[in-house]
Amino acid sequence: MKKLIVLLLVLVLIAVVLPACGNKSGVVGGKACSILFGAAVSMSGKYAEEGKYVKNGYNLYTEEINKQGGINVDGKKCIVKLKMYNDESNADRSALLVEKLITGDKVQFLLGPYGSGNTYATTAIAEKYQVPMVEANGAATEIFKRGFKYSFAVLSPAPNYMRGIIDLALAQETRLKTVAIIAEDAVFSLEAARGAKDYAESKGLQVVYFDKYPKGAKDISSMIASIESKNPDIMLGAGHLQDTLLVVKESKALGLSPKVFGFSVGPTSPDFRKTLGKDADYIFGAAQWTPEMKYNADDVFGTPQKFTEIYKAKYGEIPPYQAAESAAALIAYQKAIEAAGSLDRSKVRDALASLDYNSFYGKLKFDKQGMNVYKPMAVMQNFPDGKLYTVWPEEVAIKAPLYPFKPWNQRR
Repeated sequence: MKKLIVLLLVLVLIAVVLPACGNKSGVVGGKACSILFGAAVSMSGKYAEEGKYVKNGYNLYTEEINKQGGINVDGKKCIVKLKMYNDESNADRSALLVEKLITGDKVQFLLGPYGSGNTYATTAIAEKYQVPMVEANGAATEIFKRGFKYSFAVLSPAPNYMRGIIDLALAQETRLKTVAIIAEDAVFSLEAARGAKDYAESKGLQVVYFDKYPKGAKDISSMIASIESKNPDIMLGAGHLQDTLLVVKESKALGLSPKVFGFSVGPTSPDFRKTLGKDADYIFGAAQWTPEMKYNADDVFGTPQKFTEIYKAKYGEIPPYQAAESAAALIAYQKAIEAAGSLDRSKVRDALASLDYNSFYGKLKFDKQGMNVYKPMAVMQNFPDGKLYTVWPEEVAIKAPLYPFKPWNQRR
């Protein structure tokens, strides 16, 4: 009889203690606690290189937070899981895949794709199903003019991209007078170009050339020739990596050598240097984030320098800003989930809307439309030593900018 009583007491203790231990370790109702995030990312097609950085950023955060046991949800540690599909750099496919993630894979929250066109399409699906999406690679303001409540962007908006390049140029020589601007015929690129045009004119510069080329263009030599004939002081290009490579190659062939050569996207990518070699020298690129920035946070990375160290150890290269901002999207989720103390989508959405957090990537805060208008941008430049340096603004620059651009015909 005594043995039976002891056995019953042991069973009661097990029944009481195990659930308590389970809650602390993230086990709920006998099941491990996890949070499933989903994304459609470009793993092939035009945006494959940028998509690789996006995927790397998502994966790196996931690995690092899971080393700490996961995200704290009301006292429970929940591991992070990712489900990603290849959208092939196609907006329609991206939207279909996001719907599949919601209805088929039953993801709890959404991360963004690469590019404003793809983001524009996928945020409509997120809104339809009322699933929060924190995106890191769609900067066009058009995404956020539809009154949606479930979409948030951690990156600075498109019209701000090339302002820093203009400010940098005028700081080197106030006598600069003219600027030429070309853009890919796509929503982000056109917004970036128009933003640069408005800003240049507000600074007293004359825009002597402004035009767009078709998406996926393989030859824009006639445009480059027209620009070269106008001999602008500043040449700005708004597009993506493949567009920027095309502009540089054709500019060299036709001898276009402005005093300042800058782009919205491309020069900060490791693939820019790999593809162009020495022809990448002197070219400026806008950057949402750089490894030299002086942020200090209590997130899983802490500082830009620590993120860079971890990223380089895993992927063998200095991280471009696309990787950092993608990791930051998950940090925004983490802070919102912790604040909400819940995985309820509506509660997490509300916590995102009121988020104000200084991360390793910079400020994560959203206006009423869901845009992050609070985070500044920077400018990086490719140097003849083969490295990429932050050169603007002055308070975070680690090198003075090389000015002017060295003409093609004066290079060995």
